[in-house]
Amino acid sequence: MANASVIQKNFNLFKTRMTVSSGAEEEIITEEDSPVAVAVEPPAPKPTVTIEQKPQAVEPVKTQKPQPEKKPAAETQTQTQTKPQTKPQTQTQTQNQKPVQPPPVQTRDRAIYFATPSSDGQILHTKVTRKIPVSDSPMQDALNVLLAGPTMEELNRNIINFIPKNTRILSATVRGNTAYISFSEDFLFNTFGVEGYVAQLRQIVWTVTEFQNVKDVQILIEGRRMDYLGEGIWIGSPISRQSF
Repeated sequence: MANASVIQKNFNLFKTRMTVSSGAEEEIITEEDSPVAVAVEPPAPKPTVTIEQKPQAVEPVKTQKPQPEKKPAAETQTQTQTKPQTKPQTQTQTQNQKPVQPPPVQTRDRAIYFATPSSDGQILHTKVTRKIPVSDSPMQDALNVLLAGPTMEELNRNIINFIPKNTRILSATVRGNTAYISFSEDFLFNTFGVEGYVAQLRQIVWTVTEFQNVKDVQILIEGRRMDYLGEGIWIGSPISRQSF
């Protein structure tokens, strides 16, 4: 190394001074003090290292869909309360609309025959008019009204029904000009005697023959034809108004 050689030379010079005369010392100093060119090698250049940088993959930017903003619960309740209510309006419309009324029932006046006892003991037939709804079985409807009996106002007028209580109509048909009417067995038991049997037959015959297509009536009991009713009153054949 350059510094080590210089130190060595200076050490040798110091040693010589200690051993030689002063004249020689100056000479040596002159010789030794002359500048010595020391070659200093430049530092070796550091090798250049090139680092290749790989291009980084660019990740695609994800686009987030905007989410609906959640409204506070208080605001939602306020909006719910402020919505118009349709129920009162519906009620108002219902009140303004007139209720739908059913069509009127068509009726027709029918003659029904009851009986009235006279002061001399005779039983007279009595005609009353009833409004009966129109149907496909008008004759049976009229007989059912007859069996129901007189109204309270008619009873006050001494109008009586002589047909035995609980009597029922089982069937009522018309063949030609004859009406075939079947009664329950209750029709056989009349507590008013012979006059009562005659009165009940007259009520039936006169009520049914009010229909223009009926001239006479055949009485049946439980669907069967019988010869007599009560005490010898003939019912084995059709009965007309002229039979009384």
